[in-house]
Amino acid sequence: MLVTGGGSGIGAAACRVFARGGARLAVLDRRADAAGAIAAEVGGVAVIADVADPAAVTEAAGEAARALGGITDVVSNAGVGRWKPLEDTTDAEWRLLVDVNLSGPFHVLRATVPYLREAGEGSIVHVASLNAHRAVPGEGPYSAAKAGVVNLTRTAALELAPSIRVNCVSPGIVDTPLTAPITGSASLTAAVVGAIPAGRIADAEEVAEVIAFLASDAASFVTGQDIVVDGGAGLLGATSDRLVQAFGRQAFGRQAFGTDA
Repeated sequence: MLVTGGGSGIGAAACRVFARGGARLAVLDRRADAAGAIAAEVGGVAVIADVADPAAVTEAAGEAARALGGITDVVSNAGVGRWKPLEDTTDAEWRLLVDVNLSGPFHVLRATVPYLREAGEGSIVHVASLNAHRAVPGEGPYSAAKAGVVNLTRTAALELAPSIRVNCVSPGIVDTPLTAPITGSASLTAAVVGAIPAGRIADAEEVAEVIAFLASDAASFVTGQDIVVDGGAGLLGATSDRLVQAFGRQAFGRQAFGTDA
């Protein structure tokens, strides 16, 4: 199994969940130290690549396949975020967010499908975001890219059936490096938690468990689906809209980067 963005957050949690189930893992991250640390923890191998670089992804997929004796499952999780109004977003910032969050999953899919076909079957799970389903001020490029990931998932599910299943998970607010500007602020955390019916921010492992389900035989008849894991936050309509608008206004001027979605 290959997990991208495996050095932290949801990716690292997925590696731990799969390792407990006996999976052999290749942990892909652009940071060698992070990939190496998680790989050592789960008894896997570290492969280093920036998913925005198609040649590096192709090379990393080959390295992972050689180390593991093939690839049958892929978790495409690597991502990056930034808060900024659309009118202030530079071309370079737009390219970064789209290249990592949308082109990255495409690069990973294209590079790994030959190995999944060689194995005769396989599963790909993309990590998108609740933002794929709603507008959030200050996260236009990120949200647009994640919406693209959902449609990429559906198209790939049609093209790669029946031997390869392709699904997606769209998390809401999860305690990861990407959401540190929220979880690092007591006032923002309280505001966010107040708008989540589940009454708390998710732990990364809770999302990882859903990813593990989609990759498992228990989901053998599930493909082309996007499972939202948000504690009910997306159900609140106007109340939730007012919250994200207020948060967007407060967050403008901040710049928040993360290593996974």
